[in-house]
Amino acid sequence: MKKKIYIIIGVAIAAMLLVWLLSGGKKEGGVTYNTAEADMRDITSSVTATGTLEPVTSVTVGTQVSGIVAHLYVDYNSIVKKGQVIAELDKTNLTSELASAKAQRESAQSNLDYQKANYERYKTLFEKGLVAANDFEQARLTYLQAVQSLRTSNEGVRKAETNLGYATITSPIDGIVLSKAVEEGQTVAASFNTPELFTIAQDLTKMQVIADIDEADIGEVKEGERVTFTVDAFPDDTFSGTVTQVRQVATTESNVVTYEVVISAQNDDLKLKPGLTANVVIFTKEVKDVLSVPAKALQFTPNEKMLSEGQTIADCNAQHKVWTLEGNVFKAHAVSVGMTNGILTEITAGVKKGMRVVTDFSMAATGAPEPQQGGDNPFMPKPPSANKNRKQ
Repeated sequence: MKKKIYIIIGVAIAAMLLVWLLSGGKKEGGVTYNTAEADMRDITSSVTATGTLEPVTSVTVGTQVSGIVAHLYVDYNSIVKKGQVIAELDKTNLTSELASAKAQRESAQSNLDYQKANYERYKTLFEKGLVAANDFEQARLTYLQAVQSLRTSNEGVRKAETNLGYATITSPIDGIVLSKAVEEGQTVAASFNTPELFTIAQDLTKMQVIADIDEADIGEVKEGERVTFTVDAFPDDTFSGTVTQVRQVATTESNVVTYEVVISAQNDDLKLKPGLTANVVIFTKEVKDVLSVPAKALQFTPNEKMLSEGQTIADCNAQHKVWTLEGNVFKAHAVSVGMTNGILTEITAGVKKGMRVVTDFSMAATGAPEPQQGGDNPFMPKPPSANKNRKQ
């Protein structure tokens, strides 16, 4: 029985020894330092937003005269050319108005002819002293009024012809019909505003995103910056664009201030459709292939609490510095920094490619709290006092 107990104890001791050897002989509660290599990387800083896709050029086609829609020659997605007839209103009333205007013009012309002849007769008699000056002036005034009446009648005819022409609705641009707001037989009234009949987009191979940028980010957005965006309709595709306009007018909704930014995008395969919601990333700053380290390496500072036995600190007086662990010495290196995006920071001087810098540290689980850089945390609970149970 005792022999079996000794065997069990021996196996347990051997297992503990094996675990200690596999752990590298580190004592419980040891500090592990994480490092990263200074290397050449691309650094980008970006702003995210959402926006809506729109055609670069779209025209709403309406009518300036009232009437019944007699014919529609296009439908949704119809390809149209500039000047192509796309709809016609009933022309009965408009034709009648034109005929009436022409009749009034003919009457005005006849009256003018009569008043002109009468004026010339009175003029001859006045020059011979056979009529009074008052009668002559009256004949002259009547003639001038007849001239003006004919001019008014001519304008009435031109207006009636124009209105008749408005009954034939043509496309103002080459493009595609996006929407149709009427049907044949429907009455449209242009008394107070222009009824909208169609919306025509000029070229769907060229689209734009109208993105709403938060006021905190708008200062970083400038014309010419590179943009990528995705749409829910094609979640696996990433589309490219360029900032073409930063609008100055602010929009406030629910106390949130945003500014509209116009982003141009090619749509050669016509995947992008008007009205889609775009999830936009605007690259406000970009540097390519520069020496960089993780940004947290510049925030790391060793202190006495994290040192193992025999380790020392060799500090330097610099605004920006990174640390290397050389043997048992934490050595500070003064550096000059460039662009940062919060994850990576460009290093313009002070370290070389391949140098490993300390980024942070961690402690093995011992049940004790991890030391805090920069002193004790005032919000952490304090250990019980050694004199807690001392009698007063």
